[in-house]
Amino acid sequence: MPDLPPEVLTEVPGPRSRELAQRLARVESRNVTCTQPAPPIFWARAAGSNVWDVDGNRYVDLAAGFGVAAAGHAHPRIVAAVQEQSADLLHAMGDVHPAESKVELLEELAALFPGGAGRAGREAGGGARAVLGSSGSDAVEIALKTAQVASGREGVIAFEGAYHGLTLGALDATWRPLFREPFEARLPGATGFARFGDADDVTRAAAELGRPVGAVLVEPIQGRGGERIPPDGFLAALRALCDREGWLLICDEVYTGFGRTGRWFACEHEDVVPDLLCVAKGLASGMPISACMGRAEVMDRWPASEGEALHTQTFLGHPPGCAAALASIACLRDEKLVERAAELGSVALGRLRERLAEHPSVAEVRGRGLLLGVELRDAADAATACAAALRRGVIAIQSGDAGEVISLTPPLVIARPVLEDALDVLADCVP
Repeated sequence: MPDLPPEVLTEVPGPRSRELAQRLARVESRNVTCTQPAPPIFWARAAGSNVWDVDGNRYVDLAAGFGVAAAGHAHPRIVAAVQEQSADLLHAMGDVHPAESKVELLEELAALFPGGAGRAGREAGGGARAVLGSSGSDAVEIALKTAQVASGREGVIAFEGAYHGLTLGALDATWRPLFREPFEARLPGATGFARFGDADDVTRAAAELGRPVGAVLVEPIQGRGGERIPPDGFLAALRALCDREGWLLICDEVYTGFGRTGRWFACEHEDVVPDLLCVAKGLASGMPISACMGRAEVMDRWPASEGEALHTQTFLGHPPGCAAALASIACLRDEKLVERAAELGSVALGRLRERLAEHPSVAEVRGRGLLLGVELRDAADAATACAAALRRGVIAIQSGDAGEVISLTPPLVIARPVLEDALDVLADCVP
């Protein structure tokens, strides 16, 4: 069905959402779903860039479900692939007796690896390999393990503002104290932090870490850290530094991968080929699946399995997830959604900058492709804007260390008039 524009809503959240929030609070642990000061809306269904809640309210989703719905919510081709695969095979034994779809997805990922390494010899394995997972954190954990296996060194340099996940290994490389401090005693302390956008500061962070460094872990554009875009040449400088020092370069593209920034991967804006590449979110446009991709000479430092894999999980290579990923990649390619993200993102950025020019609450409007951020001078204003937009039928979320940024990552299929209407609503909501 076609995308529908935002509409002014009479009551958000509605009575059904409020009831569900009360029920949820009785059974879910605290510190998961935020129900105060206002309950959330509860989603009932979604299609394209629209979401309907349990009270029948319709929204335009400018978050794409945390950047997941790259090909849109419930894309018919992806839904059909999941249904067909689920009817035939819902689960397999991923690292013992896997499904055919696992092989097909790994071949596709190898062919997509930046720099054409995987396309060099697809049937022979090409120049790229991958390990599948279920979440972005999984992919980062695999990358950190791979870096240690390949380099023999446990130290990692990450960046201020970084968000790599909340499992313990990934959390050690995540910057925000809110996430780290409750678990500091359990973290290995194997990560040093450099200033984002400053390749020279990596050397300082490595010298101060007190551990031998094996890898640099970076988001080419920070997502949850506030849609922060580094200076041109930053990623290329990191590549040169890693080559000089014998370190691996890990690009965390959980947020930026699969067309989000107008290229298949954000590292391609600087023609940088990382050693390891973490992907999730937009990989399958709705199913929980992820991967750590890497150059064959790095990935092949893992020993061959002799019956017990050193890194695995029960749902590795989950057949419906693999089917969804294959269908989503096909949608991105066939519908030219990567190119569309570049073109539509430029339009969206220009519109936001025009609408918010010289607005006293706005510090900066920035973006690349359909990864956009409106940084406000006060995080409270960002919260106010997102709450007001929700009441007018637009879903947007906050990012940045203090929540000072309005994060906009709409589905790559969103209709231009619908996007423009939603951005106008958002601009009107900035206090």
